[in-house]
Amino acid sequence: MLYYARGSRTDILTERDIWTALREVFDSMGPRRRVLAIPPDFTRLNSYAGPITGMVNDYFGSRLTDVMPALGTHSPMTDEQIASMYDGVQAGKFRVHDWRNDVVTVGTVPAEYVREVSEGRVSYTWPAQVNKLLLDPTFDLILSIGQVVPHEVIGMANYTKNIFVGVGGAEGINKSHFLGASYGMERIMGRARTPVRDVLEYARTHFISRLPIVYILTVRAKDEVTGELVTRGLFIGDDFECFEKASALSLETNFIIVGKEIRKCVVYLDPAEFKSTWLGNKAVYRTRMALADGAELLILAPALKEFGEDPEIDRLIRKYGYKGTPHTLEATAANEDLQNNLSASAHLIHGSSEGRFKITYCPGPGMTREEIEGVGFAWGDLDEALRRYPVDKMIDGWNTMPDGEEVYYISNPALGLWAYPERF
Repeated sequence: MLYYARGSRTDILTERDIWTALREVFDSMGPRRRVLAIPPDFTRLNSYAGPITGMVNDYFGSRLTDVMPALGTHSPMTDEQIASMYDGVQAGKFRVHDWRNDVVTVGTVPAEYVREVSEGRVSYTWPAQVNKLLLDPTFDLILSIGQVVPHEVIGMANYTKNIFVGVGGAEGINKSHFLGASYGMERIMGRARTPVRDVLEYARTHFISRLPIVYILTVRAKDEVTGELVTRGLFIGDDFECFEKASALSLETNFIIVGKEIRKCVVYLDPAEFKSTWLGNKAVYRTRMALADGAELLILAPALKEFGEDPEIDRLIRKYGYKGTPHTLEATAANEDLQNNLSASAHLIHGSSEGRFKITYCPGPGMTREEIEGVGFAWGDLDEALRRYPVDKMIDGWNTMPDGEEVYYISNPALGLWAYPERF
């Protein structure tokens, strides 16, 4: 059922607009005794999920008993991050999702179905896993909150991904990521229907349809006039229609077509948001379809301090490196540690240029040149790069530097998907 749908490429929904919409939807649902909210973690700071969770808290008060950020495999939020992102929501309501231990398998998607939707690329069963808290029968409303934006693993982020990956289990996360990587990023990104989405939708309709889950989805983009991040759309519902409408708007607002291939791309990773290549490689995923053969992707990463958000994933990235699909698939077939962490294998594929363009990381003091080069990236000096490419003076899009060099600048790779038509 679709409860609410509003948005367009030019709309700007204010805080009052969103609060009014939420009140109307919640009023129409009737009284609820106990509510669970599943918003994103701090890595999705720009989703507007923080203020929305605050509005949910204001509406339901003590009936909102639990808030579980959808960590996936990310590090748990700190107290400071919770206070910053979810201002006004009582700290005692927050629960930490343990993706290795606190999950229940609610059903299994057959291998035959996985083989069919992946066009034969993988043929394993897929476990539909969720945090055990979702199965508590005293919850009569579960609110899954988040942003729909192009995504490298599943096509478009959020909706059921927030459930089966955000608060899912190790095996389900690993296999879903490997499925997407095996099928191919360029065939997935920016699309609402993909093999990974089909598998999750099968799981939703067969295994969790009884759960009282309602999805609150935003579409966000930078305003072309002010440069401010604004909410272009809000969609609330409990089935695929809600996500489909949000995806259509996200494709309009977050998909940037470049008129010519990019030969030099400079991407800035906000220190508040990006501290790992696990997240920072959005600079690679989201730009690869716009980059020319032989291009250079220069990533300015002042807060970079690790490769993986999880210690084991970090170890695997350091061990195997971003060395392309053939190398990663061979390593996965030969090594049990990768077989047990297929999301790491998928990430290594996603983060490689496949030798087509050069990836140069410019880290701050948290990571050494040896570490950067050890995983297969080129290293660049951050201070020197910032002097040459002053991010406070550049604009998103094409820039001509004082010496005549033409570069394409992206201030936040999480907000879009860039492509040259012939590569999409």
